[in-house]
Amino acid sequence: MKKSVEEDVFIPLYPKSTVEDKSSLRSKFQERRFWSAVKLLSNVVLWDGIVQEDQVRDLGLSKLLNRYLLLNILNTPLGLDNTEKCNKVVACLPERWFQDLKGGSTLPELLNFSQHLLQ
Repeated sequence: MKKSVEEDVFIPLYPKSTVEDKSSLRSKFQERRFWSAVKLLSNVVLWDGIVQEDQVRDLGLSKLLNRYLLLNILNTPLGLDNTEKCNKVVACLPERWFQDLKGGSTLPELLNFSQHLLQ
């Protein structure tokens, strides 16, 4: 899993003007790479409970979400596309990770993502 996250994930960052045209080849490529990384996130998180939680959180949240997915989400104009991307990421996260948190708090690895959701 670590090798896949570190070596196989690539989501190019293009200027917003390029990505806004959904029919452009760059935009389509970036979207395919993003959704491929979301699928990898969901697969990594499935190992929670089998592999140590801190390793799953490190791979899934610190490396995959914060290093790749969040950059793409922040570069996506606000609207339905951005909301869909955020919903899919949230759907990947195990509820059990949030059970012991007090109201209004989040996991340290999700701080930047939470800030984006609040906006």
